[in-house]
Amino acid sequence: MEFIPSHRKIAAPEIVPTLSLYRSAPQLEVRLDDFELYAIDRLRVLKGISDGLSRGKNPKEMEKLVNELWRTHMRLQNNSQALNKDIISHFVLRLVYCRTEDLRKWFLSMETTLFRYRFRVENHDAQRVLMSEFNLSYKALSRAEFESVREKLVQVAHSIGQPIPNSDAIFFKVPFEEVSELVAGRRVFLLKGYAYVAMNQVVSLVVTQFRSHLSKALVLTNRKWMFTIQTQEKDRLTPIVESLSTIYLGPDYTQQAKEFAEISLEEINQVANSSFPLCMRHLFERLREDHHLKHGGRMQLGLFLKGVGLKLEDALAFWKAEFSKKAGAERFDKEYAYNIRHNYGKEGKRTDYTPYSCQKIISSTPGAGDHHGCPYRHFSEDNLRAALGKMGVGGRAVDDIIDKARNRHYQLACTLTFEAVHATSCDSGINHPNQYFSESQKVLQSKTQTTT
Repeated sequence: MEFIPSHRKIAAPEIVPTLSLYRSAPQLEVRLDDFELYAIDRLRVLKGISDGLSRGKNPKEMEKLVNELWRTHMRLQNNSQALNKDIISHFVLRLVYCRTEDLRKWFLSMETTLFRYRFRVENHDAQRVLMSEFNLSYKALSRAEFESVREKLVQVAHSIGQPIPNSDAIFFKVPFEEVSELVAGRRVFLLKGYAYVAMNQVVSLVVTQFRSHLSKALVLTNRKWMFTIQTQEKDRLTPIVESLSTIYLGPDYTQQAKEFAEISLEEINQVANSSFPLCMRHLFERLREDHHLKHGGRMQLGLFLKGVGLKLEDALAFWKAEFSKKAGAERFDKEYAYNIRHNYGKEGKRTDYTPYSCQKIISSTPGAGDHHGCPYRHFSEDNLRAALGKMGVGGRAVDDIIDKARNRHYQLACTLTFEAVHATSCDSGINHPNQYFSESQKVLQSKTQTTT
């Protein structure tokens, strides 16, 4: 695979940053397999960053997290191939996430964060090359000018816990509005409309430019997608692009984890109360009360039950027992039994359907009378507070969960619910309802073994 890079304005040819600015799409041929796999690997990095930010990790923790994520998912033995993967994956995901305003906002935020921490690990010479690519041609302070403000620079460095600048320190004098982040945090010395920015702070200058460029590029990419690419590639790239934004990257829960036995009809009420996540618990309760669920709810709950180990025979008996109370046994056999067998791969194309992931559930749009979807997204705050209370969650935990839901961190809200219900941490986060169930069963079994 040949890669033709965009032209760089590099003063010293031997100084080549490992970080791309993604100014223009590369001219190369990419196999469809690599097109998707590279994007998935980068998506794992971005989702890991999103989880770290939503959990409130501090800058040092985020720097460590980003480095680990990049090393795990984006490194290749050959540096040229690694650079190709970096650039290809960025432009694929740019295409994926340009399609709606919410997708653009998320991608812009995550890519900017990734760029920030990758820029920080570049050496100073490489950083200055990157600055020149953005035409940030700020001149370093002369020795005389540095000495004239040295005392003030020392005071600022001392106040923010940075190393005290010596005579060899590099500072740039830039318009203060170009480093609003540093000004807001009182991390720079200001004089006559200029900010004195240390070399280890130039990331703020470059990140501002990077974010602005990427924001504009996403809008342009959206136009190309809407008016050209989506139609031209409808049979090839479009299905891949449209699926990547909701793809589930965790374990396959087609079958229940081997360490747990199949659940029986006699156990289902007990495990629903102890180990179902809120989305499935809500569907289960509505089914028990109304003796009916619309198609979306039947699919979401039915595939979940399949994943936790409910056998086909028991699934048919379970659904028939409920639906017959309202629709009658004959109507159930005629209108609903086929779909249950279909989900288990016993009808139609005999596809072994997988349980829905959190991402798929969150992205669904329930209509009137529907009960599927994600409660953390679709419930009102009052209803969510009441539902959490029924699960035994109270006190500060409820406020924290609602705060995460309010800020659209739905999976983190579910993770906090798990931690509150089970009185234990869940560092991996909840990404799938069946993962919630499996982790719950592990905790409960561990507690049972401890007490015995």
